Amino acid sequence: QVQLVESGGGLVQAGGSLRLSCAASGRTFSMYVMGWFRQAPGKEREFVASISVSGRGTNYADSVKGRFTISRDNAKNTVDLQMDSLKPEDTAIYYCAARRGVVASSAPSGAYDYWGLGTQVTVSS
Repeated sequence: QVQLVESGGGLVQAGGSLRLSCAASGRTFSMYVMGWFRQAPGKEREFVASISVSGRGTNYADSVKGRFTISRDNAKNTVDLQMDSLKPEDTAIYYCAARRGVVASSAPSGAYDYWGLGTQVTVSS
């Protein structure tokens, strides 16, 4: 069992930055591929980024590539999402998720086993 808690959301102007963090409970954090997803009002939840169990492999949605960076610290049981050059279309609730596996990929939300409650990110124009 893994419990996930996101933090770091907020309101930012377009072009600004935010750093989201996800804290995981449990001693098996390093056995899970970690991912970030987002869901905007009226839209389906979509993949944003994922990171392999080692942290050496990452995968990003095309819409955030070059602007967002995912990282993890297995000693601290945390996974972060650094978001730069934010755009109004990045506005959404951002969720941290975990799935059993090794390699980072753009696997959809159904592949993930555990979810946090989400944190709101709002980007004003």
